[in-house]
Amino acid sequence: MAYIVTENCQGCMFTDCVAVCPVDCFHGNPTQDKMIYIDPEACIDCGACVPECPVEAIFADSDVPEGQKQYTAINAERCKSGELENITAKRDPLGTAEDKKKKLGF
Repeated sequence: MAYIVTENCQGCMFTDCVAVCPVDCFHGNPTQDKMIYIDPEACIDCGACVPECPVEAIFADSDVPEGQKQYTAINAERCKSGELENITAKRDPLGTAEDKKKKLGF
């Protein structure tokens, strides 16, 4: 099992989750995808990231909501692509993050 980042992250890139990850399994590209992903090969299923996400974008792969299940494959594919950098420390979110957070009701 691994944890999956879903569409709520797109346009936000809050990295509170990255700060608590013990294995540095987050990858992203703020100018291309505008979201972060979890490498399922590196994720140790600790779940520390889940409560840290301010937009509730992270789920265990068995709990990904209907309509977002494609993100299981997307996380794996994007991390394997070699196009993303490994994000290992908290960064500022995207400029659109607070508006997206409000739009999502958080």
